[in-house]
Amino acid sequence: MALALPGNRLINAGIFCVCVITIGIVLYMEHVMLLSPCGLCITQRVFVILCGLVCLVSAIHNPDPSGQRLYAFFAASMCVFGSYFAGRQIWLQHLPEDQVPACGPGLTYIYDNFPFLETLNFLLKGDGNCAEVQFRFLGLSIAEMSMVAFAVLFCSLLYTAFRQRTA
Repeated sequence: MALALPGNRLINAGIFCVCVITIGIVLYMEHVMLLSPCGLCITQRVFVILCGLVCLVSAIHNPDPSGQRLYAFFAASMCVFGSYFAGRQIWLQHLPEDQVPACGPGLTYIYDNFPFLETLNFLLKGDGNCAEVQFRFLGLSIAEMSMVAFAVLFCSLLYTAFRQRTA
């Protein structure tokens, strides 16, 4: 008796649910645990949301194998970009204290007082606030947990891109 593997539609729906749960967890950390997100944290959230939305569209559309590959590669690219920003934050967190960049103003101040491109540059580059480790779970910082999540999502998406079954 062969083991029945889930179809791509179910896998994509599952990845979407994982992304929703991930965003729910970080919103809980922000609003209940009162952990203030830095620019790089917000940027990583955007890529989790984009990955989840691509997978939702793929689950609804349920394309043929070549279409599934396109969706999977597009969602996987969101994981690569998100991993870059998680990696940057991990790098900042492991810098010696004397090499950590200076902390900038708060995000609300930046949104209210700077043009869009400067705000975007701040979110993508990060500052000293991004180097602060506010919380650890199983010895991992939030950025390190984010990197693990992006890696798991990426591997799941590669699986859907290269598997033979498309039901």
